[in-house]
Amino acid sequence: MTVSHIETPSVRKGEGLEVFLAARDFLLQHREDYQTAYRDFRWPQLNKFNWALDYFDTCAYSNNKLALWIVDENGPEVKLSFAEMSRRSNQVANFLRQQGIRRGDRIIVQLPNVVAIWEIMLAAIKLGAIVIPAATLLTPDDLRDRLERGKARLVVTLPGLIEKFASLTGDYIRIVAGGEEKGWIPYARAYEQSPDFTADGGTNATDPFMLPISPRARPPCRSWFCILTKAIPPATSLPCTGLASDPTMPT
Repeated sequence: MTVSHIETPSVRKGEGLEVFLAARDFLLQHREDYQTAYRDFRWPQLNKFNWALDYFDTCAYSNNKLALWIVDENGPEVKLSFAEMSRRSNQVANFLRQQGIRRGDRIIVQLPNVVAIWEIMLAAIKLGAIVIPAATLLTPDDLRDRLERGKARLVVTLPGLIEKFASLTGDYIRIVAGGEEKGWIPYARAYEQSPDFTADGGTNATDPFMLPISPRARPPCRSWFCILTKAIPPATSLPCTGLASDPTMPT
C-alpha cells in the first residue's frame, strides 16, 4: 500500500523519507529475526530529514485513524486521530515560535503522560528545538542542573509542579499545561494559533532532538535516530512509532 506524500526538498531529491522507510521496513520485516536484523541492518545515510514533517505529517494527512489514546484512571479518556495530532502539533509549534523558540533552542518538558507531551514532542521536531526530558519527581536541584547545564530557554510543566521552580531564577520562558498560574503562560493558548506551520529551513539528519541530562550525561539524540531505534522491539512486540506498528497504515 502506498500513500501520496507532500513533497519536501528532501523527498524530491530521493533522500529522507524513502531512505528512512527502507530502513524501517527492513526492521519490520525482520522484527522476529534478531540475528538477521543485527547483521544486515545499515543506518540510513540521510542528509536533510525531519521525521515530524516528512514522515508523520505525510501519513497523517486526512488520516482519521486513531493515533493517540490516553486513559486516565481519574478522568475521561482522550482519543486523537493522526490528522488531529498533526494539526495540534502545528499549533503548538507556532505557539512556541511565538514565545521566541527557534531552531536549536532547548526546552525542558516536565510532563506525565498527557496530550501536551506528545504534541510538544512533534512540535519540537518540526521547529528543530531540542527537548530536555524531566521526570515529574525531579527535585529543584535536579531542575536547576538541567536549566544551567542544558542552557534551557523554556520550561513546560504542570500547575502542581511549578513550586519546584520558585527558587530557580533566570529569564527562561515559563509555560504551564492544564491550568493558569501567575507568571506562567497557559499552554492552552497554543490552540489559538494557526494550524498551518512552515519550517524556517531544512533539518539536518544529524541535528539533535533530545538532550537527556543526568549525573553521567549522555550525548544528544538525533531526531531520526530516536524514532528509528524505536522500531527495534522485542520479538513479541510491535514497533513503538505508532504509525509503523499498524499494519493497515500506508507506507
